[in-house]
Amino acid sequence: MMRTLFLQPPSFDGFDGGAGSRYQAKREIKSFWYPTWLAQPAALVPGSRLIDAPPAKMGMDPILEDVKNRDLVVMHTSTPSFASDVRVAQMLKDANPKLMIGMVGAKVAVQPNESMEKGGPIDFVARNEFDFTIKEIAEGKPLAEVDGITWRNEKGEIIANKDRAMIEDMDSLPFVTEVYKRDLNINDYFIGYLKHPYISIYTGRGCKSRCTFCLWPQTVGGHRYRTRSPEHVAAEVRLAKQYFPEVQEFMFDDDTFTDDLPRAEAIAREMGKLGVTWSCNAKANVPYETLKVLKENGLRLLLVGYESGNQQILHNIKKGMRVETAKEFTRNCHKLGIKIHGTFIVGLPGETKETIQETIKFAKEINPHTLQVSLAAPYPGTFLHKQATENGWLNEAEAELIDESGVQIAPLHYPHLSHTEIFESVEEFYRKFYFRGSKIASIVNEMVRSPQMMKRRLREGVEFFQFLKDRHAA
Repeated sequence: MMRTLFLQPPSFDGFDGGAGSRYQAKREIKSFWYPTWLAQPAALVPGSRLIDAPPAKMGMDPILEDVKNRDLVVMHTSTPSFASDVRVAQMLKDANPKLMIGMVGAKVAVQPNESMEKGGPIDFVARNEFDFTIKEIAEGKPLAEVDGITWRNEKGEIIANKDRAMIEDMDSLPFVTEVYKRDLNINDYFIGYLKHPYISIYTGRGCKSRCTFCLWPQTVGGHRYRTRSPEHVAAEVRLAKQYFPEVQEFMFDDDTFTDDLPRAEAIAREMGKLGVTWSCNAKANVPYETLKVLKENGLRLLLVGYESGNQQILHNIKKGMRVETAKEFTRNCHKLGIKIHGTFIVGLPGETKETIQETIKFAKEINPHTLQVSLAAPYPGTFLHKQATENGWLNEAEAELIDESGVQIAPLHYPHLSHTEIFESVEEFYRKFYFRGSKIASIVNEMVRSPQMMKRRLREGVEFFQFLKDRHAA
């Protein structure tokens, strides 16, 4: 077995390279998702180690020392961080010339040849699902015989092996919680709308929806929702409770946990038996009866991608959602006491100054507990990227998704709506949603009831204003 290091490399200060379903970028407030995509293959390789450098605030020195005794390093990369990650890979190679270095992630899955051409120190990239791909390489299988990789032979030629079959038996994957326990400090991971400390895991991969902007289903996970059994999920949560009794909340980070309603209810009942508080990603069409079952069994919060309050834009991005359905769903959540973190995107196809105001009005009307506003990001491999390139909405020579400090920029523009107008609408959205009397009053009441919440909100406020300052400086 090769001595293997799984690495989320150092990057921009506060850069969340391990972000799950959508964007890799710095956030309005500092937040970090678990590196679950690396932890899963790490759980398959005995004796391996996982280093998640950004949340651990780890620089290169200890990593360079570590790789002197490694045979294989597997790095997670993304479109925004790729150039920086290649520089890190070269530093690793300089420290240990015999080291084999591979990269995984959506970026290299959809641009394997380009990634190999621009990544001189990289020996291979793994396409699509890579868990058992990495396991075979770590076991010493020759690269020429490993499905699902693009690699460089001794002559420097780039070779693409045949695709690897998707994993159908999701219960065959070991628990990532074992790796969290072994290698991570759970207090390093913070998401403003989740209780702290939290733990996130996947109970399945893939998403039935066809949203044109969403990264993982179009690049790695696919559009079939392949799931773990409720019993398997419950067993991991039970183990996590044993390992981390201090955990306040479990987050099921599947792209859309509610894609399979009977299974969602079954898992909820298992969580009810365990007495845990939990949250998940959901589409804004879950019926009241299911919401009630989830709430009665420990559900606290739903992370909901509303994206826009304009029906035509929802059609344009193939959201498969009607505005009125989303409104009814949200009313039901309020009625049941389920909190919502709503996510919105500005700059999607069809966006105008008027539709931005329509979405802001919609957000104020449905009034989620908290919200997140992102800029439309055309990641390579998505339909949105293809659409933007073909229609001239994206200048490929200026297609960076983040600035030099890791803050998301507005790469898309339209004849009637400029980069700058889209970029500035994010701040306007936050200001109009949060700086209104009723919302301020609810936040103050929440803080008064809980000293812990007061401390968190004050910290978030300081970070948010620093984020706005950084945006203006850029």
